[in-house]
Amino acid sequence: MTPKVGNLVIDCTDLGAMAAFWGELLGMKTTAEDDDWLDLEPLGGHGPILSFQLVPEGKTIKNRLHLDLDVPDVRAAGDRAAGLGAVPAGEPMGHPERPFQVWRDPEGNEFCFCTI
Repeated sequence: MTPKVGNLVIDCTDLGAMAAFWGELLGMKTTAEDDDWLDLEPLGGHGPILSFQLVPEGKTIKNRLHLDLDVPDVRAAGDRAAGLGAVPAGEPMGHPERPFQVWRDPEGNEFCFCTI
C-alpha cells in the first residue's frame, strides 16, 4: 500500500495571520478551523490540503520543507507577496531567463517563486 499525501502542514504561532497570508497569496479559502488547526482548500483543487497547526514556539532555523510556487514573473509575484507581508530572503537567482527567488512568509517560513 502506497501512502498518499493528504496534508502539507505548516507550524505557526498565529493561525489567522497565516491563513490570511497564504489564503490571499494562493487564492484559497479556509475550509476547516478549530482552536489549534486550520485547513485551506486542496492545493491545485485536487492536491493535498494546506494546513496550519498552532505551536507555542516561533520558527528559529531554516525550513526542511518548502513550497515552490510557479509564477510567470518572479518580480511581480514578489511585489504582491511583499504587499501581503512576505519579505525576500535574497535576490532572484538561477538562469536569467528562468529565475527563482526565496521569500519568507509573515512567520519566517521560506518559500520560492519559480519562473514557469
